[in-house]
Amino acid sequence: MITIENLKELGCNTDEGLERCLNDEGFYLQLIPDAFNKKRYEDLESHIVNKDLDTAFDEAHALKGVLANLAITPLFDVVSEITEKLRAKEEAGYSELISKMWDVFSRFESLL
Repeated sequence: MITIENLKELGCNTDEGLERCLNDEGFYLQLIPDAFNKKRYEDLESHIVNKDLDTAFDEAHALKGVLANLAITPLFDVVSEITEKLRAKEEAGYSELISKMWDVFSRFESLL
């Protein structure tokens, strides 16, 4: 079960995220599952692997926004790196970032 304390322990800035949700903890926690929708991360990886970098950028950028608004800092940091690489239309060098993304994601997966 996801709690504010769990998220803080994993490096999230829940105070910032809660502030964006008008300090409504219930509302904030209701939004959290969208940040951990595994299919979004799988789709991002798939688009990168398939060299569909424009779609990958759209996916990464949208995910980055969700993570930023909820202040899921550890995932935001790595998805932000991916987003900027995609923005620059770099065609290689994603393996390490994708691996890092899944590593960070797995830390949160136990809460879901």
